[in-house]
Amino acid sequence: MSISSSAVGSMILVAVAFGQTAIADEMTMPKADARATALSSADKKLIESAMQAAPRKVSRAATIVVMNNDGTMRTLREGANGFTCMPAPNAMCLDKAAMQWLTAYLGHKAPAAGAVGFMYMLAGEIQASNTDPYAEEPAPNNHWIKTGPHVMIVGADPSFYDMYPKSADPDTSVPYVMWAGTPYQHLMIPVK
Repeated sequence: MSISSSAVGSMILVAVAFGQTAIADEMTMPKADARATALSSADKKLIESAMQAAPRKVSRAATIVVMNNDGTMRTLREGANGFTCMPAPNAMCLDKAAMQWLTAYLGHKAPAAGAVGFMYMLAGEIQASNTDPYAEEPAPNNHWIKTGPHVMIVGADPSFYDMYPKSADPDTSVPYVMWAGTPYQHLMIPVK
């Protein structure tokens, strides 16, 4: 069987056209990848900061959000594991129930009863009042503390917290209750 040169030329033309179509198809990125390439360098730094809050196996598949000045959240990256991470200064990574707890706290509303949540804060030292959930700086009576990397259990029944120290000036090297007696009390568990 012989193939004419014009047939070979036609096959090459078809192959080239098919190849360009295949290349074009390969260049069509999924939406998530296309969005990732559109991120600014500042957003990429925010994502990396947020990912420091939890073990990589958690943060790698987590949704990453940043809080806008008006308190709304902007999604930098969609996730698939049910965790949401936020960047420094208080980098954290929360499961769904903890995110609902945080939303209630930010809105000065009571968290939903019986919605126990888990939160990572592994990125480093934080400072806060151990008694006043809304204190923004140290004051003589707000029991300002420093704590290192930790995890938190939020939204548990009040009797759960009765098993742990509730001192206004706790030993932050062992588990203790922060904001005891408020709707936002939670268990702080140091990890280092």
